[in-house]
Amino acid sequence: MADEALFQFLHNEVIQYIYKSSEHGEMENGRCITKLENMGFRVGQGLIERFTKDTARFKDELDVMKFICKDFWTCVFKKQIDNLRTNHQGIYVLQDNKFRLLTQLSAGKQYLEHAPKYLAFTCGLVRGGLSNLGVKSIVTAEVSVMPACKFQVMIQKM
Repeated sequence: MADEALFQFLHNEVIQYIYKSSEHGEMENGRCITKLENMGFRVGQGLIERFTKDTARFKDELDVMKFICKDFWTCVFKKQIDNLRTNHQGIYVLQDNKFRLLTQLSAGKQYLEHAPKYLAFTCGLVRGGLSNLGVKSIVTAEVSVMPACKFQVMIQKM
């Protein structure tokens, strides 16, 4: 429980630091979001390397996505993804109905505009993990009702 709170506090402080240390123009054109996503990417690469050192190779990208939804998500957020959907053409939607990094924000609509900065690190985390597993992807997040969110993973064929 203590490590969970520490992770949330660290995540919030990193966001505040990046936004406070940036110039006004950087906030306007999304550089802060990019910095957060790049940080998440590097952390995701390191974590997936550590988590998969004793696991067998994955046979296909669906197995990789199942690993991300079950094991990886559980190690990072202490729960599995609530729903995984795919169109079997390289697009996966991961739904978390109570995303831990958004639960501290109010459930009202007034904080909906601030949600992207709290999701950028996690988008990078997933993209970095997939990258180290040999899956090149684009990860985006969307929030319609707080604290639920959907992460869309588009696999890029090489």
